[in-house]
Amino acid sequence: MLAWLLPLFVSITSLVFGYDEADLVFVGDAMQHQGQLDAASAGRGQYDYSQYFTAIEPLVSVADYAVVNLETPVGPGPHSGYPCFNAPPAYADALADAGFDMFLTANNHTLDRGARGLRSTVAELDSRGLDHIGTYPDAASRTSALPKVVDVNGFKVGFLNYTYGTNGIEPRDGVVVDYIDRARIKADVDSARRAGAELMCVCIHWGDEYRLLPNTTQRHLADFLEALGVDLIIGAHPHVIQPMEFRPNRYYPEKNVFLVYSLGNFISNMKTPDTRGGAMAHVKLFRGADHRPVVQSASYRLLFTVPGTSPESNYRLLEADSVSGQWQSHAREFARRARGIFDKHNVGVPEVRRGGTD
Repeated sequence: MLAWLLPLFVSITSLVFGYDEADLVFVGDAMQHQGQLDAASAGRGQYDYSQYFTAIEPLVSVADYAVVNLETPVGPGPHSGYPCFNAPPAYADALADAGFDMFLTANNHTLDRGARGLRSTVAELDSRGLDHIGTYPDAASRTSALPKVVDVNGFKVGFLNYTYGTNGIEPRDGVVVDYIDRARIKADVDSARRAGAELMCVCIHWGDEYRLLPNTTQRHLADFLEALGVDLIIGAHPHVIQPMEFRPNRYYPEKNVFLVYSLGNFISNMKTPDTRGGAMAHVKLFRGADHRPVVQSASYRLLFTVPGTSPESNYRLLEADSVSGQWQSHAREFARRARGIFDKHNVGVPEVRRGGTD
């Protein structure tokens, strides 16, 4: 079938048979370590990220809505990596050009440059017309921004984002960070539903860094969110993958829940075998003749960061199985370890290998 005919075919089929579908993509931590900044530097304060996401852009842009965890402030220089991140605005452009629609900003590095850095990040995303949640210049901005209910191909999806902390840095000068607070989360979920959200997605920064399995706090909080009827629980922070579950909600059997404890790193300069890559989750939403929206299925792909040393050989994000040359053995080791966890602990979430379709 000709590619241009496919959307028309889907629309006609939906009208005839009375169903709708939508595709969501989620990825983990979008980092900017010093090595990445050095490689992307084109001199005179300019940065070139043109090679970063070329290989995986088709996997992102095909989704109706794509979500990334922006784990760095974005704004004017000086730009720096760990431990006090600050990425150039060109980085946000590269992520947007790759197809990302929603930027999560509630994480432990969001206050690395204080209130000024938080405000500059929000301003840069706003100036590009990009959706974002998790941090706000002031309380009035949060009230205006939430509830965040997005129309994803006809599905009204409510999005929320929270973090366990901000590395001991307290919000100052009136800026707002959404920290994990059960009463706040419940109130926000209720508010989103009153605003028309049919499905709820809570993206949450939690867990122990570099641990491949969730801790007790994560499990208890996931249970709390499931009891609220949250449909999508998407975790970040450990910088390594952790298991995923797709199954009926134990409290609302008519609903499904997709739970990801951690998607790992999306792109970074971390160097241990487990931190060199992460998972891209693909979620399909479905509405049948009964008009009830559900999370229909979930799957994942493994991604791997190939380091670079200059703008001519910049960092690149690839599907793990497509890596060749000097980084192939590293990609294979990352994938072997990740699959070991997923094959043993995942519930109902299969892998889509390179070249496969979701």
